Amino acid sequence: MAYLQAFRLSIVGVVAIMTLVACTNTARRAPVIERLPGSTKQAAPSGKTAPSVQPAKTPDWRPATYTVQKGDTLYSIALEHGHDYKDVAEWNGISAPYTIRIGQVLRLSIAQTETTTPLKSAPTLEAKPLASSEIIRKAEPKATKQTYSDQALAQFEKDLARPANGAAPVVTPKPEIAKATLPKPPPTAELAKSASAVEDDDKVDWNWPAEGKILANFNDNSSAKGLDIGGTLGQPVIAAAAGKVVHTGSTLRGYGKLIIIKHNKSYFSVYAHNNQVLVREGQVVVKGQRIGEMGSSDADRVKLHFEIRHLGKPVDPLKFLPNDRNS
Repeated sequence: MAYLQAFRLSIVGVVAIMTLVACTNTARRAPVIERLPGSTKQAAPSGKTAPSVQPAKTPDWRPATYTVQKGDTLYSIALEHGHDYKDVAEWNGISAPYTIRIGQVLRLSIAQTETTTPLKSAPTLEAKPLASSEIIRKAEPKATKQTYSDQALAQFEKDLARPANGAAPVVTPKPEIAKATLPKPPPTAELAKSASAVEDDDKVDWNWPAEGKILANFNDNSSAKGLDIGGTLGQPVIAAAAGKVVHTGSTLRGYGKLIIIKHNKSYFSVYAHNNQVLVREGQVVVKGQRIGEMGSSDADRVKLHFEIRHLGKPVDPLKFLPNDRNS
């Protein structure tokens, strides 16, 4: 009877354990995976952000070198390849007036030179100052033999303690501590922002360079690829975006008095046929700053020819400029 009772208790214990395990398993829910209609990809787990897909950048088509052709100038080569002409000149060791010859191979990037170990210069031997006792001995007359006596010894010690020729002891002045030079004040926040924008990759905040009627739209088949904007003589020409002026002058045939602004590593803007140029090379400008006056230099009428170039290639400015002409 006792054996039967013990057997029943064991069965009850086993049933209780199994019930507890079943309850624990039912408390765990299976992960829910949401799918978009027609999608075969699983959504990211809860609490984690799926990696964003970055748009592919336009590959840099520009060659490492260029062979000079007939009619080329250093300015035209630099513009066609999206470089500052001074950089191209520096990479090729060309100085003003920047003369090049047909068949010359120009580097269009920083030259890769072999790293050489600088020669170690011979150690410099510094002259050590003589001790005071050595100065005294060299200044005194040649020693003579004297008979030893206490008086002679006292006189000798007295002569050693006295400076040579009765001169006053030399006092070495303490070196003055150089005063720290205060740094120059930084440029204004607006100009600093424009300078940093030149180092950006592709972000440019564009604006219209002048008011007026569009006389000619972008045409990839024409020789001067850009917009022609009509206006009046002396009308303001403004910077279409912040950047640095890399070239001014009448150096490119068909452009008249020209201004070229570098906005970053990829984008340049071109302003042609100016009557007056109001900026200089190397000057940092802000968006909307007056840089020139509309004119008819090397043109049949008063107008502004405006180009946007990406990696040297002209692109349609209307794809970059805002629809609102007043923005």
